[in-house]
Amino acid sequence: MAETLILDAEAVHALAHASERRVLADRARALLTVAHEKRALVRVPTPVLSEVCRGPRHNSAINHLLNSRGIGVIDLTRSIAQQAGHLLARAKLTSAHAIDAFVVATALQFDTAVIATGDPADIQRLASPFRHVRVFAL
Repeated sequence: MAETLILDAEAVHALAHASERRVLADRARALLTVAHEKRALVRVPTPVLSEVCRGPRHNSAINHLLNSRGIGVIDLTRSIAQQAGHLLARAKLTSAHAIDAFVVATALQFDTAVIATGDPADIQRLASPFRHVRVFAL
């Protein structure tokens, strides 16, 4: 099975609002290009949308990104939510890190995954026990 690229809020925001974060956007676009060349799946966990959808101006750019670039949105299931809770407990993190845990738990649903993130320390802390999940810092 192909590798899966999981985008966290920082990656989605950088791609949708490239003019605001040029360096992050360039790195995220390059990673997205490689993913498409490799025919990798590109996914955004639904909880990430709660961090990036902040009103009509932001939502328009986010929706355009999600509708035009082969990026799928993965729904939060009971299984993913429970796994996120276990990740938080294992890493001794509070629910303030829940979105990060949802991102990692989503990545764990795939054979191999790369998480593109602007928050590599917390994501790495949650993902470190899992060899099939890699973290790419934007």
